[in-house]
Amino acid sequence: MTESEQTQDTNTGGSVLGGASATESAARRAVIAGLDQAIDELKALVRIPSVSWDAFDPQHVAASAEAVAELVRGLDVFDTVQIKQARIGEADVLGQPAVLATRAARNGRPTVMLYAHHDVQPPGKDEDWDSAPFDPVTRSGRLYGRGAADDKAGVMAHVASIRALVAAAGADFDLGLALFIEGEEEFGSRSFANFLADNRDELAADVIVVADSDNWDTETPALTVALRGNVTFKLSVRTLKHASHSGMFGGAVPDGMLAMIRLLATLHDEQGSVAVAGLNRYEMETPDYDEAQLRLEAGLADGVSPIGDGTILSRLWAQPAITVTGIDAPTVANASNTLSPEIAARVSVRVAPGQDSADAYRAVEEHVKANAPFGAQVVISEVDQGQPFLVDTSGWAVAEAKRAMKDAWGAEPVEAGIGGSIPFISDLVRVFPEAEILVTGVEDPDSRAHSPNESLHLGVFERAILTEALLLVRLNERA
Repeated sequence: MTESEQTQDTNTGGSVLGGASATESAARRAVIAGLDQAIDELKALVRIPSVSWDAFDPQHVAASAEAVAELVRGLDVFDTVQIKQARIGEADVLGQPAVLATRAARNGRPTVMLYAHHDVQPPGKDEDWDSAPFDPVTRSGRLYGRGAADDKAGVMAHVASIRALVAAAGADFDLGLALFIEGEEEFGSRSFANFLADNRDELAADVIVVADSDNWDTETPALTVALRGNVTFKLSVRTLKHASHSGMFGGAVPDGMLAMIRLLATLHDEQGSVAVAGLNRYEMETPDYDEAQLRLEAGLADGVSPIGDGTILSRLWAQPAITVTGIDAPTVANASNTLSPEIAARVSVRVAPGQDSADAYRAVEEHVKANAPFGAQVVISEVDQGQPFLVDTSGWAVAEAKRAMKDAWGAEPVEAGIGGSIPFISDLVRVFPEAEILVTGVEDPDSRAHSPNESLHLGVFERAILTEALLLVRLNERA
């Protein structure tokens, strides 16, 4: 039995919608016929450990870029297919390799930029996975592996949908395409702005499809219309010039750990809501989503209560959040009776839609400096910022995307917010202000992107490909 046959109980690929054009029906048939090939190619990409972080071998990211470029060349529809890099900021250092492929529009048709990224998060500890992170395994209709969902499935959704377009409309179609597969999204897209500047003409488009988001569930598509921004930084707290004996000086001398704990505790109130003045909330209507669903999807342990106030989805989509994602401190195994002179923490701030991330950073910076306990020396460094994003849902491309989702999934799409951030979208808005941006995705609430046992629901994968294929077919016929 093929993998596409294993997912027939959860896909919509077996039927042709009434009223569909011959071209749309042909695209649907092509998606079904090509699904196993797309899954096999996705598995090959997952086997490449393309972690873009500094501590990992960059040759794996280079190998991943070449593998993606080879897939794109095999489509035989692009005028150019290149692997390119851009500088990081003003430094004489290049970012990770990206794939850029272009095809000029013909006969007045629009141009669509298709974005995804081929780099992945670090896998974490192998023992936390039920199978090896870079050895893709299919279990119960899901493909497990690091990057299987985020975002190599997005890469393959683009490749497979273009194949379906060719099968339906022929290789001489009129639609313009710009395919941009980034290589460092998981490490902050540090060269993204320069890449846009270097390749502005090649990337110019009427519609931009960012395939790096979530769906409401495995049966209901979502178009992401709101994204939180982010501010991340390293926070260092020092109270001593050197380590001292905790028995001899404890009780009179504050150590770095005590000062850090006290300082971090000021970031939230008793309910767990953010307690930093100047971090704003965004007012938006949210669908029904109860605590039971939150507990299930987030994995809340028994007896642990949610935090914050307001509707649950407003907390996830429209309110700020602060998370301490790491602390450099002596481990329990290596702990000695010592007062630590300095402790460092990595802090992640999610910024509500509508607030400038620079303003949010200044608010957090002022709060941290004003609340440093015992006169502790506080240093903030390694600051990264990304802007939040709100979609104008009145455009024609949004309407076309929602129609394609409904036809592919057989369900009305949800306009959803996402608690995570895609900071580079603000760069796309700045460089291409006239383009309509569609944030779509191949993930679902059980995908566990960034976590152990990341997975892709294969029925969702098929429907995501079909959605994009229908969108491309229709845009190819649009003046």
